[in-house]
Formats: sequence, C-alpha cells, structure tokens
Amino acid sequence: MKGAAQTAHLAFDRDSAVNALLFVVLVFVLPFAIASSPTIFNDGDVSWHVAAGQWIVAHWTIPTTDPFSFTAAGRPWVVTEWLADVILGSAYRIADYSGLATIVAAAMMALHGLIFFFLRRRAGPLAFAATLLAMDFVLIPFTLARPHVLVWPLVAGWTILLLKADEEGRAPPLWGALIPLLWTNLHGSFLIAAPIGAAIAFDALQKTRWRDWRSWALFALASAIGALLNANGLRGLLRPFEMENLALLPLVQEWQPSTIQWMPQFYAVLAIALFALLYKGTRIPIGRLLLLLVLAGMAFNEVRHQSWFIIVAACVVPPLLGTEPSQTPTARWLAYAAIPLLAVRALWPVVPAENGANPRHAIAAIPPNLRGQPLFNGYTFGGPLILAGIRPYIDGRADMYGDAFVLDYSRIIDGDIGRFDEVVRQYGIRWTMLPAGSTLTRALDRSPEWKRTYADRVGVIHIRRNRAAFGPGSDGR
Repeated sequence: MKGAAQTAHLAFDRDSAVNALLFVVLVFVLPFAIASSPTIFNDGDVSWHVAAGQWIVAHWTIPTTDPFSFTAAGRPWVVTEWLADVILGSAYRIADYSGLATIVAAAMMALHGLIFFFLRRRAGPLAFAATLLAMDFVLIPFTLARPHVLVWPLVAGWTILLLKADEEGRAPPLWGALIPLLWTNLHGSFLIAAPIGAAIAFDALQKTRWRDWRSWALFALASAIGALLNANGLRGLLRPFEMENLALLPLVQEWQPSTIQWMPQFYAVLAIALFALLYKGTRIPIGRLLLLLVLAGMAFNEVRHQSWFIIVAACVVPPLLGTEPSQTPTARWLAYAAIPLLAVRALWPVVPAENGANPRHAIAAIPPNLRGQPLFNGYTFGGPLILAGIRPYIDGRADMYGDAFVLDYSRIIDGDIGRFDEVVRQYGIRWTMLPAGSTLTRALDRSPEWKRTYADRVGVIHIRRNRAAFGPGSDGR
C-alpha cells in the first residue's frame, strides 16, 4: 500500500511539474516572444493610431473631423477605436516602441491566460497546449500593435463567461455587460459579441427548457445597453455597417477573401480541428455549430475575421472533445509573474524593421522646408508621416477618405500619370514620397518635371522642379 501511494504521489508530482511548465511556456514565454518581435510594427496604421491617441490626450476630446491630412482636413472622422488609441498613444509616449510591445504582451498574456485557465478543468494538457499553439499559428500574422489585439482578451472573456454560465445552468452575471461596454470603445468589431451570445444562450436555454429566458433576456438587455454606450453615439454604432459597404475594400489586404495560398496556416489548423472532431465523433450543440459556421464563413469572406473565429473556436471546441482535465497552477500566479515580465518588456528596447510601415530613414531625409508643403505619398507611409508631424495625402484611414478618393489614388499609384498631373495642380503637390520600385516612382524618374533627391530600398523622394509655381524659398533644384 505504501509503495502504491508513493508511486501515485510521484505521478501526481510529475504531472504537476509538466502542467506548471506548460503554464509558464504557454501563458508567459510564448506571448512574451510574440510581442517582442519587430513584426508587430509592420503596419503603417500602427503610427496613426499612436498619433490619434496622443492627439486625444493632448486635447482631452475625441476628434470628430480629420486633424492629420491636408486632403481630408475638416472631413468627418469617426474614431471608433478611441480608447485603444489612447492606450497605445500613452504607452508610446512613456516607452516608445517598447511601450507598444508591452501593451501587446499584456493583451496576449491575458488572452492565453483566460483560455488556459478555462480549459485546464475541461481538457487535458495535450489538448489545451495544442489549442493555444494552433491559435497562435493563426493569430501571429494579425498580431500587430493595433487596437484589435487589445480586444482579443475580451472576445475570449466574453465567450468563456457565456460558456461557464451554460455549464452551471444559469444566466451570466450582469457585470458581464461591462465587456461589450469596453469592446465598443476599443474596436469596431463589437457587433461580433451578439452572435456569440445568441448561440451560447440558445444552447443553454435548450437544456433548461427555456425556464431561464427572463434572466438571459435581462443579461442581453444589459449587454446591448453597454454596447450602445460608445463615445461616438449613433455614428459609432453605424460605422461597422458603413465599412462593409465600401467599394474600396478589395484594395485593402485585410478585407480580401482568405485563400490557401495566402494564409495556409488558417486552412491547416481548420483541417486538423475538423479531423479531431470527426475522429472523436463529437456532437456539437446546434447553437455552437451555427456560431462556428457563421464565424468561419466570415473568415473565408474576409481575412481579418480569422482572428475572431480562431479565438472563439479555441474556447468552444476543446471542451467538446471529452479529454481528461488536469491540475494546473492557480490564477494568482498569472498576476505574480506577469508584472515583472511586462516591466522587462517595457525596459527592453525594440526597434521596428525598416520597411514600408516604418520608413524611418526616408522620413529623416525629408528637407525641413518641404515638411509643411503638400506631398503625394505611398499608402503605408501615411501613418508614419502623421506620427512625424507631416500631413499626408493619404493614410490607412481609407474609410474616412471614401471610395472615390481611394479608388482614384489607386489609379494614380498604378501609373496614371495624367491623373497624377491633375492632382498635382489641384492640391499644389510639391514633393512625393513613394515606395521604391513602384510604377509611379519609375515614371517620375523619367519625368523632366521631377527630381529624385533621396532613395533607399524602402522609399524614394522626388521634388517638383517647377520653382515658379511655389514662390521664393522653395527648393526646386
């Protein structure tokens, strides 16, 4: 008996050690490593989000018109992500790019921690480890220092709150309505909370024969009120619908359909998950099944929705597989370990790679006398120009500029020189900052009206030679 007890004790200790190691790796090391990659800055929108947050803090108000560009100055602008912008802008002011990396690390640790602690009593170590790794495999291309990453823990938290209420045969607590309240002020994806809630509520009410429908309805009402309380009012609520109707969406990469050539990791994870479900003969409740199908359809239709699908699936699918749960560290260790790790992340310098989203050398080479004059710029250069205090022709806020303007810009950047000349005259364009090797860049190299003054592997600056058109003090050499 004593030998058997010792063997069992050793087995328990071994399992506990394995689970503790998984906890450290999955909840801390992996998110820390992902957030420490310079690739989290590989999007020009990072810069204008930072600039917007700093503008809001400086003025103590949310802008209602564009304060950054010279082509859309005064045009209505709905800043649906104002709270995320404030967080990112403040982090950047405190610790530069290391501050942004710290925010991303905190969001990723929260996401991993929520899913880890939910699954630890509902799935075995192999199941929840595979789930988190597969989730990251899909999420890494989307892991950027942008507002949507701050919402990922809310997506997981919202889904988990509803799933736990279903398990316990009750409606979720009313404080859960704070999640849509935060969500609606962080990111325009807040509408996704509705199908998640409806699907899981349907499954829960099916079990209780709809006895608790009043409690669920009260929670739904409180959540809807939370989602309505956004700082932009009706304009903020309508913005997601307006975005979906823009004709320019096919020009923006994240709004394009998913393809196996472009995002093979998504299809690989989806295939593995389907195999696991079929192999186990898993029966999926109708509400959850419809939810997964709807989110998968959205992900196939637009790349940007892959993140919502994989996070919800990571919460919903593993408990259905029926694997043996395990003992893991308690939640308090998350806070104990996260604080020093985030402090290290904030103090550890990180430098974005020199690329189209961060053309640092090209911006540094802009002559001072040109910085206040109208320019025609590459699309991804717009955000970094805004952060540098230079008003761009265009930037990543394509929805604000509108269909006609963005489609016209696309024609020009693809080499429509006639239209470019018209825009030069219309806006008094004095200089350009364009991607190296672009069609328009090559055309300007051949034009006698433009002179190349700077070039590197990322960007090229041209100055218009027509000195007379700009008066004294302009550099038209």
